[in-house]
Amino acid sequence: MRRMRRIKILATLGPASTESAMIRRLFEAGADIFRINMSHTPHDKMRELVATIRNVESSYGRPIGILVDLQGPKLRLGSFADGAIQLQNGQSFVLDSDKTPGDGKRVQLPHPEILAALKPGHALLLDDGKVRLIAEETSPERAVTRVVIGGRMSDRKGVSLPDTDLPVSAMTPKDRADLEAALTTGIDWIALSFVQRAEDVLEAKKLIRGRASVMSKIEKPQAIDRLPDIIEASDALMVARGDLGVELPLERVPGLQKQMTRLARRAGKPVVIATQMLESMIQAPVPTRAEVSDVATAVFDGADAIMLSAESAAGKYPVEAVSTMNRIGEEVERDPTYRAMVTSQRPEPESTAGDAIADAARQIAETLDLPAIICWTSSGSTAIRVARERPNPPVVAITPNIATGRKLSVVWGVHCVVAEDARDQDDMVDRAGSIAFRDGFVRAGQRVLIVAGVPLGIPGTTNMVRIASVGPSGDADM
Repeated sequence: MRRMRRIKILATLGPASTESAMIRRLFEAGADIFRINMSHTPHDKMRELVATIRNVESSYGRPIGILVDLQGPKLRLGSFADGAIQLQNGQSFVLDSDKTPGDGKRVQLPHPEILAALKPGHALLLDDGKVRLIAEETSPERAVTRVVIGGRMSDRKGVSLPDTDLPVSAMTPKDRADLEAALTTGIDWIALSFVQRAEDVLEAKKLIRGRASVMSKIEKPQAIDRLPDIIEASDALMVARGDLGVELPLERVPGLQKQMTRLARRAGKPVVIATQMLESMIQAPVPTRAEVSDVATAVFDGADAIMLSAESAAGKYPVEAVSTMNRIGEEVERDPTYRAMVTSQRPEPESTAGDAIADAARQIAETLDLPAIICWTSSGSTAIRVARERPNPPVVAITPNIATGRKLSVVWGVHCVVAEDARDQDDMVDRAGSIAFRDGFVRAGQRVLIVAGVPLGIPGTTNMVRIASVGPSGDADM
C-alpha cells in the first residue's frame, strides 16, 4: 500500500479505536504509526493493542510503527475538605507538606521536590493554567503564594511550574514499569514526557538498551534552552504543544514549533507536531478552517509527522480525522509553493560521508528527474539521511530488518519494504528495480538512483550511489 504523501500520520489509539476492524480502517485511511498512551492504558490492554497492530501489519505486508507514550511525572495538588474552593485574585494561598485536607487558605502539595526548588517570583499554574499563583515566600516545608488569576480549584488538580527547574527524573516508577512491559512486547518507539535536559533522555536510553528508539516530547520551558543537547541525545522529537502552551505564553508556541522543526531537520532527527491539530473533530465530522491551516503549516514546514490525539482515540469520527489529515497532506504537497518552501529550509549537509552521499543523491535524482531514490539500509540511517534532504523523488527504503521498517514509519517520505538482504551488488541493483517497479514507483525503461553502504549489511556505512535502468520485467541494469 503506497501513500501519496511524504508527511506521516501518527494516530493515537483509545476507547474509540481499540478494535481490530477500526485499527485496520485507520491504517487504510492513512495512519502510518500508532500511539499507545500509557496514561490511560494498562499493560494487558497495551499488549492486546500491540498484537492487533501486528496482525494488521502482517495482512498488509507493510511495516507499521508503534509508539508507546510514557506518562511522565504528573504533579498534582492534594485534596480539599469540601472537595473544592474558590480562589480570589490577590489573596494569599499556602502550599505545604501537611496532609490535612485543604481549605480556602491552604492545601497540601505532595511533592517535596517542588517545595525545595521553588523560589520567590516563580509562577505556579494550576488546572492547565486556569489558575495562576506567584510564590512570595518559600521554604522546604511551605510556599506562600499570591493568587494572580483566581478560579475554582478542586481535588488533585495538576500543577505546572514554568519557572522552576525541578531536580526530578523524567521517569517515575510507573514509567519504568510501563517501559519494561512495552519493551518486552516489542514496540518501536518510546515517547518520553516532560523532558527537561539531555540527561533525562540518556537515563531512559540506559534502560532501553537499544530495544526501541526514543522520542523526546518538548513540553517544558526548561527544555527549550537545552534543545541542541536534547536533540543530540534523542532519536526523534515531538513538539507537544498542549503542555508547552500551558507553561509558556500561547503566542510563543507557533514560533517555537518552527524553530524545533528546523533544528530537528538540521540534525537529521524525525520531528512530530502534536496536540489539538483537528481538535473539533472529536465531536464534528469536519474540522475548522483554522485547524486545516494548522495541519498545513506543519506540512509546509517539512515536519516528518503530524499526530492525532483524542481525535482518533476518543472522538466520534476517528477514521474521518485520519482521512482528513491524509487529504490535507496530499493537497499541500501538490501546492506549487510547497517544494519551494521545503527547499528553502533545507539544512547544509554535515561533513560526513553519509550526508555527502545523501546530498549528492538528491541532486542527481532531481537533476535527472528520476522517479525514485532507493535506499538499501540495515539500521535505517541511510534512509533517514536521504529523507533529511527532503528530495523531490520519493524514497524507497529496502531493509532485511522488520524493526528498521517499523522505525522508519515516522520518517518523512520513506516507503519501507522488508526484503531479504542483497547477496551482492548486482543482486542489490536488480531487486531495487523490481521492488520499485512492483510498488508503482517506476515504470519499465525509467532509471532509478540506488544508495547503499558497501560492504552490505554493515550499519552506518552509506558510501555508494548508482544509477540503474529498469527493464521490462522490473529488473534494474547498470
